[in-house]
Amino acid sequence: MLPRKQLTREQALQKLRHYCAYQERSHAEVKEKAYSFGLRKPDVEELLSQLIQDDYLNEERFAIAYAGGKFRMKQWGRTKIKYALKQKSVSDYCIKKALRAIDETQYEQTLANLAQKKYASLKHEQYLIRKKKTIDFLLQKGFEPDLVNRQVEKIRHSG
Repeated sequence: MLPRKQLTREQALQKLRHYCAYQERSHAEVKEKAYSFGLRKPDVEELLSQLIQDDYLNEERFAIAYAGGKFRMKQWGRTKIKYALKQKSVSDYCIKKALRAIDETQYEQTLANLAQKKYASLKHEQYLIRKKKTIDFLLQKGFEPDLVNRQVEKIRHSG
């Protein structure tokens, strides 16, 4: 395999600006991208600082956008979002801020809708199996155990 031509600092900065402008990125993703250009650690750190200064890179903004997107599009609960952000090396402060940015009413409504749908889809199952499968499904989606249990009890008493 031929060695790739190493980019200059300026070329790398341009590419990273474009990479960050396309969609919000975590610091870890941008760092990894910079290293893929064959840059050395001091240059990577300098470029990251430059991107933060120019507001191309903002961990808090990334965390909020990521959490909101996963909640709206994939209907993930806070627990799953929190672990996904941790995997992307996002700070605890930004994770807390991102989770607080999720609208509480929408969150509970989403949980209720998912629970209702799942429970209804299992109507031929025995009650305990139906309850367990619904709870497992919601936990796997990343919703908090106490909220899940309360929601499943509500369904049971309403139906």
